[in-house]
Amino acid sequence: MAKQTIDEVEVSGQRVLMRVDFNVPMDGGRITDDRRIRMALPSIESVLSRGGRLILMSHLGRPSGSGYEEEFSLEPCAKRLSQLLGERVRGEVKFPSHDCVDGAAVTAMNMLADGEALLLENLRFHKEEKAGDEAFAAKFAEHSDVYCNNAFGTCHRAHASMVAVPRAMQGKPRVCGSLVEKEIRFLSDALAEPERPFVVVLGGAKVSDKLPAIEFLLPRADSILIGGAMAYTFLKAMGTKVGTSRVEEDRLEDAKRIVASAKDQDCELLLPTDHVCSTTFDEKTGDNQTFEGDIGDGYMGLDIGPATRDRYSEVLRKARTIVWNGPMGVFEWGLFAVGTKQLAHAIVDATKDGATSIVGGGDSAAAAEVFGVAERLTHVSTGGGASLEMLSGHQFESVEVLDGE
Repeated sequence: MAKQTIDEVEVSGQRVLMRVDFNVPMDGGRITDDRRIRMALPSIESVLSRGGRLILMSHLGRPSGSGYEEEFSLEPCAKRLSQLLGERVRGEVKFPSHDCVDGAAVTAMNMLADGEALLLENLRFHKEEKAGDEAFAAKFAEHSDVYCNNAFGTCHRAHASMVAVPRAMQGKPRVCGSLVEKEIRFLSDALAEPERPFVVVLGGAKVSDKLPAIEFLLPRADSILIGGAMAYTFLKAMGTKVGTSRVEEDRLEDAKRIVASAKDQDCELLLPTDHVCSTTFDEKTGDNQTFEGDIGDGYMGLDIGPATRDRYSEVLRKARTIVWNGPMGVFEWGLFAVGTKQLAHAIVDATKDGATSIVGGGDSAAAAEVFGVAERLTHVSTGGGASLEMLSGHQFESVEVLDGE
């Protein structure tokens, strides 16, 4: 699935249209976490340092699609990007208009000088973006010489900026940025022939969310370690009493089928054997207790127990390839964060010993940041939904349309 990258394309004097993911958390017009902007910097700097004329486009939040909404404006992102780039860009990053395709925006795109950059307003102020509208896409393609997809977090979406724009630019270079290239390299290429033992850690709330990934990974993995609330659907299906733990009743048969399939395919499927529980879904008010085996009436599982932590950690430390997607418990609360934290450090230990560790986006990436281990893992994905889709074996039209090597 190797694709050409922006670093391989001549950009001097060229208008480079780069789709980025600046969907950052905001509070009253203030960016509270600029990680997604910072992670886009290598490809942005690559274009600017080589004299490219950079046109950035992104979405932010979930506007109605019927025009400008101040709370979803990307203007704060333009200001923050200017600060991060400093003298590496000619002047400030321009923000020409509160409409991404009006006359002011088009004029600004065409008036850019070498080494200058602008950020267009939120694409989703137009309903045509999510609809994948070709006429909308053509407005961007007409005023660009190179297309670059550097927004892995939306690669699983067939939106106009992701699919229709590069299709409209057929005959012009259509490449990926460093973020997307790295995601493809780890989430697709590295898992095609993983070094063994290959261990998968899956957690989170719902079996239904992870079911396609489990089914895709079962014949490929040596061990799959299950935690989080989704574990209780499996445990109930196997006859364990789970108290008031969250269970997807309509997925019990799927859980039984997965357990049977794991045996047939010689994949070790591990479920928690003990549980840190509470009588309430609250960090402070409930009666907390650890159960081995069956969970007592009135109690819900909120983290894996100490025996399970040790067992899972032992498997992880022997692994040579690790995929982690989903926490083992309610890691945001200190009392129920121990399982996720211990496994995160076990993955770090394996990585130190030469294993390849790949972390899905979303809660897994957040947990890696909270526990201070993100920089010590091989790869932490920037896209929650996109990484899960790729781990489920799905192909992305937004990637397929790009030029191969």
